[in-house]
Amino acid sequence: MKIIENPDRSDWSELLKRPTKTVNDIEKTVTQIFDDVKRNGDEAVAKYTSLFDGVSLEENVVTEEEIAYAKSQVSDDLKVAIQTAYKNIERFHGAQKTDKVEVETMAGVSCWQEKRAIDKIGLYIPGGTAPLFSTVLMLAVPAKIAGCKEIVLCSPPSTTGKIANEILFAADLCGVSKIIKVGGIQAIAGLTFGTESIPQVYKIFGPGNQFVTVAKQLATKYGVAIDMPAGPSELLVMADDSANAEFVASDLLSQAEHGADSQVILVSTSKVLIDAVLKAIDAQIEALPRQTIAKKAIANSKLIYVESDDIALDLINEYAPEHFIICSKNEDLFVNGIRNAGSVFIGNYTPESAGDYASGTNHTLPTNGFCKAYSGVNLDSFLKSITFQKISEKGLLGIGNVIEQMAAAEGLEAHKNAVTLRLNDLNKN
Repeated sequence: MKIIENPDRSDWSELLKRPTKTVNDIEKTVTQIFDDVKRNGDEAVAKYTSLFDGVSLEENVVTEEEIAYAKSQVSDDLKVAIQTAYKNIERFHGAQKTDKVEVETMAGVSCWQEKRAIDKIGLYIPGGTAPLFSTVLMLAVPAKIAGCKEIVLCSPPSTTGKIANEILFAADLCGVSKIIKVGGIQAIAGLTFGTESIPQVYKIFGPGNQFVTVAKQLATKYGVAIDMPAGPSELLVMADDSANAEFVASDLLSQAEHGADSQVILVSTSKVLIDAVLKAIDAQIEALPRQTIAKKAIANSKLIYVESDDIALDLINEYAPEHFIICSKNEDLFVNGIRNAGSVFIGNYTPESAGDYASGTNHTLPTNGFCKAYSGVNLDSFLKSITFQKISEKGLLGIGNVIEQMAAAEGLEAHKNAVTLRLNDLNKN
C-alpha cells in the first residue's frame, strides 16, 4: 500500500480515484450483448453463458429437486447462522415500515400518500470466486416484507452447471419465485427484455463487477429501474492512536479479498498507527486463502496521513466511501459530520463484516462516489410512493380560483377550463 502524507486538497480528486475502468471502455461490449439478447432471447443467453461461464446448459431454470438437494448439503450450523441473519435483517427492515401520510391542505382538500410494492423485481447474485448467498438475504428479505409479487433471482452457474448450495438454501428460505442459472451482462439483459425463460422485471437489484454495473445502467435506457450503481467493493477506515492496528488491518483485508478491483483506504492522524497497520497487513495477508486477489486490491489502496480530524472528515466526505469504519477518540465528530457514506461502522468492536452478514443493516450499497447522491438498499427501495387527493365541493370553491389564476398565467387554457366548468356547475346550485 502506498503511504501518502498530508496531501494537498488540490490533489484529493486524483488521489481518491477508484481503480476502475471508465464506462467507455466496456459500454460497447455491454451494448452488443444487450442487442443480441433482445433479438435472440435464450439462444443468446446460452451462448454467453457458454463463453463466459464455461458451461452449456440444457435447462437454466433451477428445479425443485435441485433446491431440495442443495438444502440437504448445507450444514446444520450454517443453516442456523443464515436463519439468525435472516431474522436480524427482517427485524431491521420491518422496522422501516411507515404509515399512510394524510393531511388536509385546506378546507375540503385532502391529500395523502400510500406505498405500494413493486410487482416484479430481479435480484442479481454474484457467483464466481465467492458466491454471495448473504446478498440473497439482503435483497429478498426486504422484497418479501414490501410485498413484491414476483422475485426473480439470477446467479451465474459453475462449470458443472450448478448454483452454490448456500445461494439456493437462502433463496428458498426467503421465498424467491424463480431461480435462473445466468450471470453477467446476459442476466441483466434477460431481466430487462425478458426471454423464453427469464421474466421481464420492473427493477433490478444487486451488486456485481464493472460489466454488471454498466449493464444495469444500460437497463435504465429501456425503462427498467435499478437500485443504484454498485460496482467493486470499497472500504475507508478512519483510525487514530486509540485504534487496534490488528483490527484495522483485518478490516482492510476483509474488503480487499472481495476482488482485485476493490479498494481500501486508511486515513489516520497517527503515523505510528499507519506503520503498525502496514506491518499487520503484511503478516495477515499471507494466511489468506484469497491472498492473490487481496494483494492485487492492496496494490490499488492507500494509507493517508493527515494532521487533524477536521481535515480527515473533509477528505472522507470527498471520497464518499461505500463502507466507513470509525475508530477514533473523536468518534462523535465523524458520526455527526459524515454526509457521504453508504454504511457506517463505529468503534473497535464493530467490524464491517457484521454489516456484510448478520447485524441487520443492508450490505447492498452505492460505490465509486455515488454515496454523494444515492442511499443503500432499504425497504423503500422495493416500494413506490403513490399520492392521492380528494376535493369536496367546498374544497373546490376554496381552491378553484387559485388553479384558474395559475393556469391562465401559464397559458394553459384547458387546465383552467377543467376548473371553471366545475365552479360554474357549483355556482348554479
